[in-house]
Amino acid sequence: MTNIYVGNLSFRTDDDGLRQAFEAFGTVHSAKVVMDRETGRSRGFGFVEMPDGAAAQAAIEGTNGKDLDGRNLRVNEARPREERPRNGGGGFGGQRRF
Repeated sequence: MTNIYVGNLSFRTDDDGLRQAFEAFGTVHSAKVVMDRETGRSRGFGFVEMPDGAAAQAAIEGTNGKDLDGRNLRVNEARPREERPRNGGGGFGGQRRF
């Protein structure tokens, strides 16, 4: 399974539109536009999973820089998600400031 990152999406692009753009290159296992939890609007990027590596590579080459809903896409193979520490940290590095 190849996971593809798709950036610079129009706010009008939905999961179905993303899927259709990539189905021209082969079978799409899933297509998901990432939505903002608070506003419910698209965050301007998404991910497409394709089971066939050769079709995925053709899709990357065939859609990168191409127009979808008025925006030129940025498309590449997705990098694995980095683990973030779950210590609830951030802020002041453990020092309290008043």
